[in-house]
Amino acid sequence: MSLFAMHKLLRLFALAALIAAVPSFAQAVRDLPDVVISHDAKTIAVTVSGSTPELNSLANQAFNAHGRYRRVASGGSFAISFTPAGSNQVQVTVRKGGAVVLNQVAQGTSERNALLRAADMAVMATSGLKGFFASRLAFISEYSGKSEVFTGDLFFGEVRQITKDNAQAITPRWSPDGSKIVYTSFFQSGFPDIFLMDLNSLRRTTFLSAKGTNSGARFSPNGSRVAMVLSGAGNPEIYLSDAQGKGVSRLTRTPSVEASPAFSPDGSRLVFTSDAAGGPQLYVMPVAGGSAQRLPTNISRYCAEPDWSIGNPNKIAFTTRVGRGFQIAVFDLSTRTPAQVVSKAPVDAVEPSWLADGRHLVYTERAANTRSIWLLDTETGKRTRLSSEQLRQTSQASVWLR
Repeated sequence: MSLFAMHKLLRLFALAALIAAVPSFAQAVRDLPDVVISHDAKTIAVTVSGSTPELNSLANQAFNAHGRYRRVASGGSFAISFTPAGSNQVQVTVRKGGAVVLNQVAQGTSERNALLRAADMAVMATSGLKGFFASRLAFISEYSGKSEVFTGDLFFGEVRQITKDNAQAITPRWSPDGSKIVYTSFFQSGFPDIFLMDLNSLRRTTFLSAKGTNSGARFSPNGSRVAMVLSGAGNPEIYLSDAQGKGVSRLTRTPSVEASPAFSPDGSRLVFTSDAAGGPQLYVMPVAGGSAQRLPTNISRYCAEPDWSIGNPNKIAFTTRVGRGFQIAVFDLSTRTPAQVVSKAPVDAVEPSWLADGRHLVYTERAANTRSIWLLDTETGKRTRLSSEQLRQTSQASVWLR
């Protein structure tokens, strides 16, 4: 196995080895996130209010995190207000001057979820951007003492422990309909196998258990296929299967190490990491097979962990080495110009996952003894911590886009 293969596997497993427990979820979700603001002259000034303390707090938290908006006490371009409208319903009213530009009721799975859906309606009405507040996260935490899979909303409300394998779990990924999560775990065999969790029944099934390491599983946008990395043939290669882990076929056949496959929004291509050029770089190839083409990121000798934006199909976010650390960069397929570093975290910024608007993403900030999940506006560099101080040992978030 090459040095890159050893480094990749050890790093992947180490990311899940989180080391601090959390006193309680209730205490964790009460803490408002830290926000690091970069000024943007193109922000929209808004006043945001809710008719109950709970709605007011969550609504202001959401718009405070969105890089397109600037909250003001009065005199904003829009006044956005939220009011309970029934069981798990929230009414949103948006006024511009004296005119009502939006008056609509959002239905959710809870009042909290309804508020986030209503806030997404307000985002579309005031900026034309697709909302992302109602997105769901799957992530890894050691809250229970082992690295297990959890889910929650974007602001770490309604947190739920999904796995209780009592074994190291890594890289949870959603099915497109949000009903399942595929992930890698050392459950039972002590070796990395791929499992599928039904979120309605919490029934776990073995998706794929083959010789070698089995990791990096990810659904196609329509849910019909899964890309993954298997090493049973000798070195890690990209494979495809159907949605049940059947009909496995090998896609890459190289002497190099492949990792982290991600589908294009239309499902026709994959972007992945390979060390074919002597170090980890990004490559794209058709799902139907053929040759892989290296992306001309021209930014670093280390480019890995790509994620292809559904909101803007021209953008691929990835982790890149900057000096002695790591930051998030974005490559624009439409311009083919060198990729740009979009994060300025004081520690390592890794594991990007796009949100629905093609502008924001979530990622992990990693220091010596801490892991936390943050929201990043890739246009302004604004960073907002999503996981609370008590729930800081979190990482590897993936997003279910509603």
